[in-house]
Amino acid sequence: MAGMRVALLQLASATDTTANRSEITARLAELAAADAIDLVVLPEAAMADFGPADRDLAGVAEPLDGPFVQLLATEAQRLGATIVAGMFESTDAGLPFNTLAVVAPDGTLQATYRKIHLFDSFGYKESDRLTPGAIEPVIVEIAGRSVGLMTCYDLRFPELGRALAVAGAELLVVPAAWVAGDHKVLQWRTLLQARAVENTVHVVAAAQCGAEYCGHSMAVDPWGEVIDEAGDAPVTVIADLGDDDVSRARAVNPSLANRRIQA
Repeated sequence: MAGMRVALLQLASATDTTANRSEITARLAELAAADAIDLVVLPEAAMADFGPADRDLAGVAEPLDGPFVQLLATEAQRLGATIVAGMFESTDAGLPFNTLAVVAPDGTLQATYRKIHLFDSFGYKESDRLTPGAIEPVIVEIAGRSVGLMTCYDLRFPELGRALAVAGAELLVVPAAWVAGDHKVLQWRTLLQARAVENTVHVVAAAQCGAEYCGHSMAVDPWGEVIDEAGDAPVTVIADLGDDDVSRARAVNPSLANRRIQA
């Protein structure tokens, strides 16, 4: 398994989709000077911020062939990298999905993941505005690695990370808009490290920042060590994931093989 170079774009997305596309284009242009990037991860809601709790997200949602995914396709081809980014996906009926679009280096839509666990917590109710995805863990092949997809609040449910690892994931990708508040950065960091350690996988997380969100995008290795971590301002984190980190961690700590409870 070859090494992987990952770029995590920490954003402070606006509610204006046109402005966000312009910002993403400018930020991705900065990666042209970097050595070859295999994977670019943008946060949850990179297409448009959630906005006020009473905002109708159906009005901003787009189909999978809309302007946002078309932009990702253009940029993926230009960079020669896979891009994972969060959007609100329109539906024929009912509320939109909170979706991760995975666009391959040739510009094709390789996969989607629709957020399973909507953020009905801390006094917030995401399910009032969005539809949960089917309970189907999604794994996609990126640069020779099996990559499992999670979104934000999914991180609090270890059974999803475990299901992805058991299905073969060696890397978990976690776009997020982790809402700021007491203890929230501590919880964010702890949960990312826990998902890495318990599943002996790399974990990379691209987060929203700004007044409402925590930021602190980061990459974590299978031992739980933080490879790199952002602060609370817009920034791009570039992390190199070792080519044999997962196999070495699993040789030393074969906890997945040692499981007694399989359910």
